[in-house]
Amino acid sequence: MTKRIFLIVLLLAGGFFAQAQFNGILNKVKNKAKDRADKKIDNEIDKTLDKAEGKSTPSPAGETSTSKPSAKEPVATKAEEDNAIKSYSRFDFIPGDSIIYTEDFQQDEIGEFPLLWNTGGKGEVVTLNSYPGKWLRMYENSSYLTGNKKLFSENFTMEFDIIFHMKNTGYTYPMFSFGFLSSSEDSTTDNKFLDYPSKYQAGEVLLRLGAGNTTYTAIYAATDNRRTFTSDQQEFANLEKFYGKVSHVAVQVQGSRFRVWVNGEKKYDLPKALATKYIFNQLYFKLTTSSYNDDELGFYLGNIKVATGKPDTRHKLVEEGKFSTTGILFDFQSAVIKPESYGVVKEIAGVLKDNAGLKIKVIGHTSSDGDDNANMELSKKRAAAVKDLLAGEFGIDASRIETEGKGETQPIADNKTKEGKAANRRVEFIKL
Repeated sequence: MTKRIFLIVLLLAGGFFAQAQFNGILNKVKNKAKDRADKKIDNEIDKTLDKAEGKSTPSPAGETSTSKPSAKEPVATKAEEDNAIKSYSRFDFIPGDSIIYTEDFQQDEIGEFPLLWNTGGKGEVVTLNSYPGKWLRMYENSSYLTGNKKLFSENFTMEFDIIFHMKNTGYTYPMFSFGFLSSSEDSTTDNKFLDYPSKYQAGEVLLRLGAGNTTYTAIYAATDNRRTFTSDQQEFANLEKFYGKVSHVAVQVQGSRFRVWVNGEKKYDLPKALATKYIFNQLYFKLTTSSYNDDELGFYLGNIKVATGKPDTRHKLVEEGKFSTTGILFDFQSAVIKPESYGVVKEIAGVLKDNAGLKIKVIGHTSSDGDDNANMELSKKRAAAVKDLLAGEFGIDASRIETEGKGETQPIADNKTKEGKAANRRVEFIKL
């Protein structure tokens, strides 16, 4: 009975759930004023929503946060950075080695909707006091399609950052969902995909945001407007600890296999979740409505990346003598390694441990953004930071590792494109 109620709730609120075989139920709900027989069903659903979402239960003290990022947020200490890395100790996500699409909104005007994107609601590019770069502020009751126009291939990875700023007043938070779809022969930003992302094929991750350990998540997949997969519901209280901070989401698709990590925690590894009739080629993001005002909640999206394939680290480094990755990420204009880089560095450490005589040189590279000399120094510091992590966290003898920085002097892609810049911001490992 509980699972059935949970499914009804999701059908009312989720992304592509209001389709196909469920149209009869949804039409009854929409027309309840015209049909007395539906009133009993509506009342039961409303009660279930309130109970499941904690609407009548105020959040415990300390669960609220300001609606805007604080400019006085303290800078992380070295100990906090080390703890952040260790929190990703089981993070085995490895991004694809060829970038298909990336978005950091750097080309967009502040206060404007992103160039080439589409929405059924509203959104604007903003800067935040405590977080570098530009972000897309999403609003309730809105759907978003990215500007991507390329096929993803059967195997791909996607990543993005999201900031949830909540000011809890006792009401239910809106649901946030994201996914990927196939537009088949149609444009990836066609208006119909704002309402019907599963017209051809889609996979969607739903996050029911809550307070007081009520957050949960679920996954859905559909083909030709027909739901083909529904995951088990997973509790996700840990996400609430990241409210007011940057959360990192990573997804890996390998044919029908669907894996999801949030803040280093693997939430799903589903071997047969996705259909493979079509090739995916678009990302989408959604927010449902709530009783909150715009100034009480903030949802900020950034640093989106889609890449194809899974790199064969061992073969490329040991046999070919060179391995290059864009999966080791750093804070903005900094040599501080982001914790979501753990899986890639761990993979390199494993190769070094299995090949005791192997010595390497770590080379840092940047894009052409910024000052030439500053980029050169930054690339040197980033290479040194990777060496320090390999030695300090994984016990690799530092004498086996040399470092060098090349700055922006050896691009492998066009620095005039977003994807080219992302490809050039890389770390290389050369066999000595």
